[in-house]
Amino acid sequence: MKKRTVERIESILLKCIDGALTRTSKNQSHRPFHEALLTRSLVNASAFERSFSTSFGQGPIEQISMIVAEENGFKCERQKESQINIFKGAEDEISRIMTALRDGEKKPDWEKEVNKIAAFSKGDTVVKRIISDLWLMKDGMEYFISIKTVKPNLDQTEKAKKDLLSLKAHNANYQTFFGIYYNPGGENREEYNWSIPSKIFEMKTDPCVLIGKDYWNFLGGSKTYSELLELFQKIGLETREKIRSISSRK
Repeated sequence: MKKRTVERIESILLKCIDGALTRTSKNQSHRPFHEALLTRSLVNASAFERSFSTSFGQGPIEQISMIVAEENGFKCERQKESQINIFKGAEDEISRIMTALRDGEKKPDWEKEVNKIAAFSKGDTVVKRIISDLWLMKDGMEYFISIKTVKPNLDQTEKAKKDLLSLKAHNANYQTFFGIYYNPGGENREEYNWSIPSKIFEMKTDPCVLIGKDYWNFLGGSKTYSELLELFQKIGLETREKIRSISSRK
């Protein structure tokens, strides 16, 4: 990664850690039973981890995603608003698909679902407003990514898929993705083991799903995931003393 890219990511991470430390310090409370069972240091460390994870999985992930994509030559925009027109028949088909998936009547199959929607090419149209977490453009191709937590709930996943299918209904050339920034099940995609989104996407095979290293390497190139981990480890060496200090407070 270029020096400027590293500096920008480092700034985001340090700000996120400092914010979590400040919130944890301000919100510490007396929890005698937890502390008697687990120790004060473990309770403090747990409170910090929750605060950090909550804030990090929101804006910072989008920011870092945009930074690495820009270095890879993408034009980028966060929270991209798109006004789209789709055929009413396609909108109704999307609703039928989502209902069947949510009720367990059908298994997800992205390519088959996209083909069903593409069959609607006549009739009335409807206007929809879609907000994409990350929009990219490169070599005339547009990419729309819905970025979710590593263990998204059913409503979040359903909303994301509706948006992605709607974008495809508007323009079949749009490249749309469901992105998860790390894999809680392991390094390999087939190890993803959070069952809830698997009702809506085939998490292990759908081409629109990007998980962990596939997500980061798509944005930044083939070495991005490993380079990011190395950068995080480097910054961690600088911040662990701050974290230890709050864990050891009486």
